[in-house]
Amino acid sequence: MYAVQFGGKRGKRVNLMVSKDLVAVRTHSRQTVNATSLSRDARTLVGQFESVLTFPAAGVEVLRPTATRPSRGLRDRTRTLLKRERDVRFAGRVLCDPKSGAPVLYTENFFVKFEDDRSATSCKKILKQYQLSVKRELEYARNAYFVEAQEGTGLQIFESAAQLLAQEHVEFCHPELVRQVGRRTAFAQQWHLKTTTINGTQINAHSHVEDAWALSQGEGTVIAVIDDGVDLDHEEFMSSNKIVAPRDATFKTNNPRPGSGDNHGTACAGVACADGVHGASGVAPKAQLMPIRLVSDLGSQEEADSIFWAAQHGADVISCSWGPYDGEWWNPADPLHHQVAPLPDSTRLAIDWAIQNGRNGKGCVMTWAAGNGNESVDSSFPSNDGNPSKTLGIWTTDRSGAPGYNPGQSSKGDVPGHYTNSFGGTSSACPGAAGVAALVIARNPSLRWDEVKDILKRSCDQIDRNGGQYDSSGHSPFYGFGRLNALTAVNLAVPSQPAYKAVHTAVQDVAIEDLKTSKITVAVGDTKKIKGITVAVDIEHTYIGDLIVMLVAPTQMGVAPITLHDGAGGGTHNLKTSFDVISVPNLSTVVGKNPEGTWTLQVEDKAKQDTGKIISFSVQLSF
Repeated sequence: MYAVQFGGKRGKRVNLMVSKDLVAVRTHSRQTVNATSLSRDARTLVGQFESVLTFPAAGVEVLRPTATRPSRGLRDRTRTLLKRERDVRFAGRVLCDPKSGAPVLYTENFFVKFEDDRSATSCKKILKQYQLSVKRELEYARNAYFVEAQEGTGLQIFESAAQLLAQEHVEFCHPELVRQVGRRTAFAQQWHLKTTTINGTQINAHSHVEDAWALSQGEGTVIAVIDDGVDLDHEEFMSSNKIVAPRDATFKTNNPRPGSGDNHGTACAGVACADGVHGASGVAPKAQLMPIRLVSDLGSQEEADSIFWAAQHGADVISCSWGPYDGEWWNPADPLHHQVAPLPDSTRLAIDWAIQNGRNGKGCVMTWAAGNGNESVDSSFPSNDGNPSKTLGIWTTDRSGAPGYNPGQSSKGDVPGHYTNSFGGTSSACPGAAGVAALVIARNPSLRWDEVKDILKRSCDQIDRNGGQYDSSGHSPFYGFGRLNALTAVNLAVPSQPAYKAVHTAVQDVAIEDLKTSKITVAVGDTKKIKGITVAVDIEHTYIGDLIVMLVAPTQMGVAPITLHDGAGGGTHNLKTSFDVISVPNLSTVVGKNPEGTWTLQVEDKAKQDTGKIISFSVQLSF
């Protein structure tokens, strides 16, 4: 059993087991092992395996014995022999998720982040001690590096990562682990935009998108679609300045056009923001499109790079129609059903950067395809349900001509092959929701990401009320808060009158002593329900990495203590800042509640030597 720690020294430990049968093979030519030149003995052994998985970006193939009960030692005999082959670069064991059995490949790369106050020189010195070479310095987090170990390190990387994480000034460290990525689709005229009659049947299951266009069409917004590439030459993406900041995050070029068989991204981009001039309109037809090609595997460093690129280059909304592989998503007995893959720190920090810094500090809105196995969601958008007798697929852009889903058949779209009529699953729902978010932002660009999210939740129409099992908060385990209503959303986005605000402040020097907890309180007499909250603190301390700072709301609110600062910053002096629901999402747990009572700022010093004091603490509430 091998383990990796996400979230730093206090983070979540994820265990992985070694498969008894699987073999991972990487060739110098990056071809499949059967396409390479092998000796007769190696060919005989490889003949007892079948290819079950390929990771093209890494050039790795996973082999599994064809026999139900393979001969003892087959895996290791095959590995040993393949290592001697001229075109084989690597033949190794395969790690698996203990629950699902899904393969998890390790590369010989690491993600490492040091404390913010460390100098680059000291960081690189530590990396050199561990014989790690810097491949790239990562811009989205201070003192963050993507590094590589010496070739042939193998499973030793797990011990090396654990040792490095244990170093005093290392904040996060984990190997690069990749899994099979699942494009969120369930394949089966634009009925999702308005009431439509198709083949004599009236379809009324739309999201009132056409109704919303009188108020907003996404003008001035940018939707980033991170997927397997977009046909930039498609007639529905040819309007002036439609394409901005194109990128291939896997191969580090500015050409995100799809490769052979990569049809998914063009369809997603069409649902979000196709021009609507020739054959299909997106939900936000006047939004600009930022196409980002990502054909690397789940958990790779390129995954984080793609999100950072989007936020850094001006995306307002980021649409991601991918996630852990679903397997037989319709079959609850499948071990991959509802598969959960831990989020690596490399990707999490990129998402944090997008939320905190994107849109000039207002935060990018990110939409994700939940998967097709009835996972928990906030909201739904019209798509199909895998049964064409009930719901038609979405009509959207396809790769131009024969290469896409529609090779040029009217039964599959249009005769020229520029459009498909059967795009579906949460792959289609995700960019649809992204388009609605763009309509909202275009209507009111001052909205923060969390405000957009709240508007989307409040704009939903409950569907299937008898079978939806909606709870007291209006949430369904099947549909979230219901089907998005674009017209309601853009109406809710209209700037409201300035909210009434109340600021409650305590100014008092409260000593912070080693290994003790200090507190300062403010009394709040307001009784209106909270719509927004900002907490400001002014703390003098010579090493804020020692401190855990928490907000404790009045007991009667029934809210758990909220962590504002958790030892970040290392040896940085003083903590004088404000926290809101963007920087601390858990602050949203007090929204909608009566604030009356005593609010407490609790500061715990977790180490010896450095001391300080709390100077002031204030709670700003809007109603």
